[in-house]
Amino acid sequence: MVVSNDEMTGVQACEHKHPLKPPQPGKPMLIEHEYIRHGTLAFIVSCNVSRGGILLATSGPTRNEADYLAHIQRLVNENPDVKRWHIVADNLNTHCSESLVRFVAAESDCHLELGVKGLCGILESMQSRAQFLSDPTHRIVFYYTPKHASWLNQIEIWFSILARKLLRKGSFLSVDDLRNKVMCFIHYYNATMAKPFKWTYGGNALSV
Repeated sequence: MVVSNDEMTGVQACEHKHPLKPPQPGKPMLIEHEYIRHGTLAFIVSCNVSRGGILLATSGPTRNEADYLAHIQRLVNENPDVKRWHIVADNLNTHCSESLVRFVAAESDCHLELGVKGLCGILESMQSRAQFLSDPTHRIVFYYTPKHASWLNQIEIWFSILARKLLRKGSFLSVDDLRNKVMCFIHYYNATMAKPFKWTYGGNALSV
């Protein structure tokens, strides 16, 4: 299973203060710019690269190391038939944390001395942990996008779809309402719109 994975943070549950004005012949819908804030959510989302569609989306007030580990654990546990995982992620520190290394080691039956975070061994540094998590012999393998090139991660395309189709014009009464509407959109997207993204970038060098 090839997965594109990332977080969308600071998603605001904003309620429009005034009703939207529906479109009229020759005139677009009008949206009042005053709104009421009801808090924010962070979403962690995993997309199936080869088939399209969202495999798992989790949400909460934070997106720390524990949140990311819980997302990956749930992703693996809810798909027991998948023998090997290939996960594309950016270089955020939570994507190569100590707890993630320990989980991948257990899932891959690696009986190694992992060392001590900040001192020695596999856990010593972010670089050493990322190197371990990128080992192609493991059951769960992470592939990290180059620095300043997170746009290479396909989940960013889906985040733009979510923003255009739902978030920009949506009105959310609470963080729970925001969460429910995002999950409903994911269900609709998977049922009607999901397909593999077709890359159009040909690999030519970008001009500076």
